[in-house]
Amino acid sequence: MKISAEEIKKIALLSRLEIQDNQIDSVGKQLNDILTYMDLISQVDISDVEPTGHAVSMRNVMREDVPQPSLANEKALQNAPEQENGYFKVPKVIQD
Repeated sequence: MKISAEEIKKIALLSRLEIQDNQIDSVGKQLNDILTYMDLISQVDISDVEPTGHAVSMRNVMREDVPQPSLANEKALQNAPEQENGYFKVPKVIQD
């Protein structure tokens, strides 16, 4: 399978890549190598392979979500520089 210079220029345009005329042969060889490899991969029998979202098995390593007593509001606010109505008071965010 051989990619033409015209196809390489079109791929470069669509990919927003700048390929000089003296690079077309090199890029063409690389693209042909990729396509040859993809063709080889497509010949592998995967009929018994179950589809997966990840190449390796994933498991959640987080702890169970168990309700626990939380910090009292007064204790949480005891070191706050400013507070108002039981909440932390912070500077107003001004967007330009």
